[in-house]
Amino acid sequence: MKIRPALLAVFALCATAAFAADAPPTPAETAARLEKVRQLVAALKPQSGEVTLAGGVAKAVLPADLRYLNPSDTATVLTKLWGNPSGKGTLGMLVPANFDPLEGGGWAVVMTFEEDGYVKDDDAAKIDYAKLLGEMKDGVREASKEREKQGYGSIELVGWAKPPRYDVDAKKLYWAKELKFGGATENTLNYNIRMLGRRGVLVLNAVAGMKELAQVEAATPALLAAVNFQDGHRYADFKEGTDKVATYGIAALVAGGIAAKAGFFKALWLGILAFKKFIIIGVIALASQFGKLWNWIRGQSKENKLSPPPPTLPPPSDTPPPTA
Repeated sequence: MKIRPALLAVFALCATAAFAADAPPTPAETAARLEKVRQLVAALKPQSGEVTLAGGVAKAVLPADLRYLNPSDTATVLTKLWGNPSGKGTLGMLVPANFDPLEGGGWAVVMTFEEDGYVKDDDAAKIDYAKLLGEMKDGVREASKEREKQGYGSIELVGWAKPPRYDVDAKKLYWAKELKFGGATENTLNYNIRMLGRRGVLVLNAVAGMKELAQVEAATPALLAAVNFQDGHRYADFKEGTDKVATYGIAALVAGGIAAKAGFFKALWLGILAFKKFIIIGVIALASQFGKLWNWIRGQSKENKLSPPPPTLPPPSDTPPPTA
C-alpha cells in the first residue's frame, strides 16, 4: 500500500504528547509509530455482498462499488486513525471499494440505530426548514462549547449543502449540512440519511470535505437502495397501541438526531476526514529533515531521490488530544 502525505497528519496525533514535553521523536521513533499506523490499516477487513445489521433489524446488500467495515474496524478508523472522540456503538461503516483511510478527499458512511420507537412523519410537509436551520445553528454553538471543554476544536454550522428531502413512500429522509471546524481552510460536508422503521431510525452519516459533495450525491441512490429494514421491522409493520411511539418527529431528526432528548450530534463523529485540522507543523518539519525517512513514508526507495515535502504549510488550527 502506498502511504500518502496525509499519513503525517494522522501521525501528528501520536506525536502530540512528545511535542508537549519539548521532546520531538527520533527518526526511529517516527518510523515505529508510522509502522503501527500501517499495521492498523492492514488489519482492516472490508466485506462485500450481504451484511446483517443490528441483530437482524436491517440488512445491507452491497453493490460492487461499496464495502462494509464491522463495528470493531469502524472504531479503529474513527478513533485511532481519524482522531475522533468515540467510535463505539456503531453498526459499522460503508465505504467505497477503493477506500483508503489515510487518503484525504474520500468519504465514508457511519451507521447507527436509534431504537426510540416509531417516528410519526405527519409533520414532514409542514416544516419551515429556513427557520429550523436558524435553531440548529444556535444548537451547534452550544454543542461547540461542550466540545471545546473536552479539548476538541470549535464547530460552526454554515448552512445547508442540500436542503432536506423526504421520500414519503420509502420513508427515507436525506439532507446535507456544511460545517466549519476551527480555522480549517476547507469546510466539512455532513450528508445525512435517515430510514424510518417500526421501532426506530437507521442513521447513516456520510462526512467528507465539501469538494466531495458531488461524489456523495452520486453514491446516495446506491446507499438508499443498499440498506433496508427487514420484514417485521419495517415502517409498515408498526402496530398501533402495542409498539412504542417516538417522542419526536421529522423536524427533530433533521435538527440533529434526537435533539430533544439527547442534545445535538448524538452518535455523530464530526471530525471524519477533516485531516487538515490534525497537522502539526513541527512533525512535518521534523520529517522533512530526514530524506530517508520521508522516502520510507512515501514507499519509495533511496534511489528515487525524492525531495522532502514543501516546508511551508498552513498553521495548525484544531488539534485534538490523542485518543486511545
